[in-house]
Parts: sequence; structure tokens; C-alpha cells
Amino acid sequence: MMALAKLWRRWRGFVGRRGQIVILSTLLFLAVAGLARLPFWALVDYRAFDYLSTVGAPPLPEDAPLVVAIDEPSLADINQRWPWPRSLHGRLIKALRTAGAKAIGFDIVFSEPSTEAEDQALKQALGSDVVLAADESLVTADQADQLIRAMPLQMFSDTGAAGGIASVTLGRDGVLREAPAYPDGFAAMLAKAAGEAFDPPEPGRLIQVFGGPRSYQTISYYQALDPDNFLPPGLIRGRVVVVGLSLQNAPTLDSGGADAFATAHTVHDGRLTAGAEIQATIFDNLRYSLAVRDGSDALRLGLLLFVAIASALIVSTNSGWQGFGVGLALITAVFVATWFMLRFGRLFISPMPSLAAFVAIHAGQAMIDYAQERKSRQRITKAFAQYLAPELVHQLARDPSRLRLGGEKRELSILFCDVRGFTTIAEQLKDDPEQLTTLINRLLTPLSDIVLARSGTIDKYIGDCLMAFWNAPLESPDHAFLSVSAALDMLDAMDALNHTLEADARAHGRRHFPLRIGVGVNTGDCVVGNMGSMARFDYSVLGDAVNLASRLEGASKLYDVPLLIGPETARIIGDRLAVFELDRIVVKGKTEEAPVFTVLRTASPDVLARHRALLDAYYGGDLALAQQCAATLAEDNPALAGYYARFDVIAGEGRAL
Repeated sequence: MMALAKLWRRWRGFVGRRGQIVILSTLLFLAVAGLARLPFWALVDYRAFDYLSTVGAPPLPEDAPLVVAIDEPSLADINQRWPWPRSLHGRLIKALRTAGAKAIGFDIVFSEPSTEAEDQALKQALGSDVVLAADESLVTADQADQLIRAMPLQMFSDTGAAGGIASVTLGRDGVLREAPAYPDGFAAMLAKAAGEAFDPPEPGRLIQVFGGPRSYQTISYYQALDPDNFLPPGLIRGRVVVVGLSLQNAPTLDSGGADAFATAHTVHDGRLTAGAEIQATIFDNLRYSLAVRDGSDALRLGLLLFVAIASALIVSTNSGWQGFGVGLALITAVFVATWFMLRFGRLFISPMPSLAAFVAIHAGQAMIDYAQERKSRQRITKAFAQYLAPELVHQLARDPSRLRLGGEKRELSILFCDVRGFTTIAEQLKDDPEQLTTLINRLLTPLSDIVLARSGTIDKYIGDCLMAFWNAPLESPDHAFLSVSAALDMLDAMDALNHTLEADARAHGRRHFPLRIGVGVNTGDCVVGNMGSMARFDYSVLGDAVNLASRLEGASKLYDVPLLIGPETARIIGDRLAVFELDRIVVKGKTEEAPVFTVLRTASPDVLARHRALLDAYYGGDLALAQQCAATLAEDNPALAGYYARFDVIAGEGRAL
């Protein structure tokens, strides 16, 4: 398992991110191309056709057929049981012909005889301008499948009236999309009767609908029987008329209906369209060449390949929401282009495989990027959890770009903390290394917690010494104050720690070693980053400011104070804490004097002013006056009593601190 993981890492490093995208896109392209050839996918494509063909659909032709509806008002007015007498249909044909109908199509199958009188009445009305519906059905039996046609009675055909196959084929989802390809289809024969030129119907063409139910102008059957009284003058003249069942209350998918079908427009309103109106739609599709060709496999595959390549380029050059926005613009352009091809080129190339490829490539690469980012966050968390405050670790994990690997120049505040007299303690515990280790760990734990609580970064532990810094890897504008606050917290924590250690030593019968610390803090420009070798490195800092912080920690014992800070640190925090200048010294490695300072949380303005007077006397060479000032300050500012006591010595010896 480890070998496989190692092989995966090597392969990923070899191909790089763009190589991963190419491989991912290729695999997903092949997967979607295969998926789009499965039978169920046709339903997805045709649902896309439903929406694309009905958005901005072409307008209904001005000379569109007129639908004569066998509807509820007609059933009520005629007041006869269905099927109506054929003589009534003969009357309708004569009335329509008299009103100037160009051709008449009956979407009613007259394949069985009724009474002789009724059949003769209809026969006398028929002619070459009339088309009667026929039906074709497939009868399946164990022995064989048989195709059966129910044509109009021969006596009706002898009049010159044509028979047209009115049967339609529904899709697997029960939606009528495909135009019948019968050469003698009902709409085709009606076009011939009307003298309309049209191209022969081709298999696989898709019907272009013009709207939902009743998009075609519809009049009731009873009105057409007496157009002079019920219809505007000239309404029927020169029009092709389709007669059939067409209820005023269009049935819905839920309720169903006789001779009513779901079409591409049903996705918008859930309503079914009457068979007579379907035949009128097919009629207009034929004579105006509006039926839509379904794109070939080559065209669909070409579009899919284009989108896969474009998506791969997008995810390789853009990331996050920017890449998603560009990709969304791409897929929108694909949908618009396929709509234009359908609307004006009468060619349907489904955009759904392209959409699937786009989503799969973007989602797949997003998952890979997320996994890699998650792993990167885990590495960052693991690398910095021991050195940074938890909130800083979370911020770095959320935004790794804030961590610049290598080195960068930045102003930092650096803290060194060392145990006073630890060499002596270590020597006395040389025969008890376990107690020594426990002691140093119990010391460094609360000190480290203080650094992290003050948003600092622990650089390293050097024996009993702790080194920390602020303002890296994350920016912290208040780094000087935070570092000094951490130093003061450390000093405050020592009393409680010593009390606990003393109680533990007494309980276990061990000797108690009181602990004291010295702290040095300095602020200045440093180089911070990952430093070391390719095999092992640490996030650390370099620079003169670091060296000065270390030397300030060591010099603190000379002034009998637990904390020394550098001049830049003192300048920054001077208005927030009580800063006391102690001396001007030449630090090892430097040639110029620099002031050194210590810090208390608070001090009265009077104490600060008298301390300043002490320094003026000291710097001016008046050691006696400095001694007098120190004597009074030692009583009023006992935190620096050790420092003030040194003036007794220097005054007696006539030398500098």
C-alpha cells in the first residue's frame, strides 16, 4: 500500500497539475461519450429539445390550418350519442366546401361500415379535396409480429378521397416529438389535396410545435355546420381544415384525455394537445420544412470534444469562482449556439453531453484540488501546530498563500527567554535526569502557552532557552506590544509555577529549585522563512535584530532586572506601558551605543519623571546625584530596586553601570 502511495506521488509530481487535467478530461470525455449512447440518455437529450424548441419558437403561419373541434359545446348542441351519424359529417363537408375550404381532413377513421343510408350520405359528400384518417398498428403475437392498417372503406376511397395514416409514435417518456415518416401520412395527403408543395417526410425528423393546446385557431363543429350564422364572413375561405376531437378544456398529463398527446410544449404547462391540432402542426412542418433534423453522432461527438478541451483549458488556467464563471460562460454559449442551430438551421445537437462533460471536468478537478488543498492544510497544520497559536494555524490552513516559503524581509519582534542559574541546577540534578527533564518541561510548557496565547510563533527550544517571534508567518500589526505583553505574562507566571513546584517537591520529598527567568525582546527587520536544507528545514528568522534580542536577554542579569527590551520596541510601546530606560551600552558586535530599556505594566508619572532625572544625572557624570535619586526611587518603585541598588556601588567606585 505504501509502495502504491509512493508511486502515485511520483506520478503526480511527474505529470503536474496540467497533466492531471489532461488525463482527467480525457477519461471523462470517453465516459460521457459512452454514457450518451445508452438508451436512457435519449430522454435527457429530448428533454433538452423540448425546452430549446419551445423557447423563441417560430410564429404560427398566417395561413395555418383551421381546426374544427368535436368539443363539449358541439356535443351539447348536436345532442346525439357518439359516434355521430355519417350523414352529419357529410353535411359538414358540404358546408365547409361551400364556405370555401381549400382541403378538408377528417382525423376520424371510417374503416367499418355503419348503416347503408348513412354511408351513402357521407360518400356523396366526399371528393378529392377530402382526406380521411387511417390507422396503422403493430400486433405482437408469440408466432410473429403483424403490421395492420385500418384504411377507410373502399366506397369512400372510390370518390377520390384520400386515406392518410394518422398514427403517431410516442417516445419512451410518452411525449410526441417525432414526425411520422409515412409517404401517405395524414398530413402529407392533406398537403397533396391542398396543392401544397413539400419535401417527402424523412424518418427521425422532430416536430416543431408553435405552442400549447389551442395554438391553432379552433371553431366548434356545430359552428362549422352553419358558418353563415356562427362564423365571421370569409373565415374558412382558402383555408385547410382539420376536423377531429379537440376539447376546450385541454386535458393534462394527470387526467389524460382521448386523442390527446404530450408534446415538447407540455414541459411548460403540463397540458396535452388534441390529435387534430397535432396533424395541423405536422402539416405546417411539412410545407414549410420546419421539422428538425437530429444531429449525427459525429456532430454530437465533435461538440462534446470541443467542450471537453475548452473545459480542460479553463480549469488549467483559472481557479475558484473565476474559472467557474468562465466555464459557465462557455456552457451558456454552447446552449445559445445549439438554440441558433435548431431555430434557424433546423438541426438539433443536444448540449446535454457537453453540459455533463463540463460539470464532470470542473467537479472532478475541484475534488482533486480540494483533496490536494486539504492535504496541504494538513501539512501546514502539522508543521505549525507546535509553534503557532491555534487561530494562526487555522488561518494559514484556510489560506496557505499567506505563507511564503523561502525567505522574506519583514519587521519582527523577537523574544528570548532563559532560565537563570540553570547550569547550577543541572549540575545538582546530574544524577536525576528524569527530574531535570520534568523540571524543564514544566517550565517551558506555561511559557510556550503564553507565547501562543499572545499570537506568537515559537521558533525553537535551546536547552532551557525559548525563542519566539511575532509578525510571521501571519502579519500582526501589534507585534511589539504582544511580544512585550508575553514577556510580562511569563514573569507573572513564575511565582505561581514556583509555588506549584515547591508543593510538588515537598510532597515527593525532593529538593525544590526555585526558577527565575531573564527575557530579552527586540524589534527590527529580519529575514524569515524556511531555512535549512532540502532534506530538513525549520521556519526561522535571521538578522541583527535577532542577535540583539539574544544579547538583551543575557544583559538583563547585569542590570538586575528580569526583562530588557531594545530601542525600537520601547519606541513603539512607550505610550501603552511604563518604559524605563536603564543605560546606553555597546552590544557585542556593534560599535555604537544603544539605549536599553525595561518595562513595567504601570508606573506613576512622578516615578517616570524622577527616573528620567536619575538618568540625566548619570549620563551627565553626576554619580552622587544619581545615587540620591536611586535611593528614593528604590522605595517608590520596588520592582526596579535591584537596578537602583547598583548606583550605590557605582557611586562608591566612580564608574559606569
